[in-house]
Amino acid sequence: MAEFKPNTPITSDNPIIEVTITAANQLSVGRHTFRLDVEDDSGNRSLKPDELVVIVADKEAPTAVLMAPQSVPFGKSFILSGEKSFDAGGGSVVKWIFTLVEPLR
Repeated sequence: MAEFKPNTPITSDNPIIEVTITAANQLSVGRHTFRLDVEDDSGNRSLKPDELVVIVADKEAPTAVLMAPQSVPFGKSFILSGEKSFDAGGGSVVKWIFTLVEPLR
């Protein structure tokens, strides 16, 4: 059991860890990125950590999950997908509203 705090590593000698949620230690609705570094018995640390995003879903409103390629060639079409969006409250997603947001300059 571990109560994670943002940007505070938790070191373990076990490859599996529980993210403990309590009344005082909640993860807000939305996306949260977790990172894993590993170290071998010679003290060598992974050159690049692995990261994944966990989505904490609202119990009533649906949760949007947008998927797309990480990069696309200039001048080529590509696919956006909202097919992994879900409603944790038991409903069904029936409409997807896609918007191109102007890039930061």
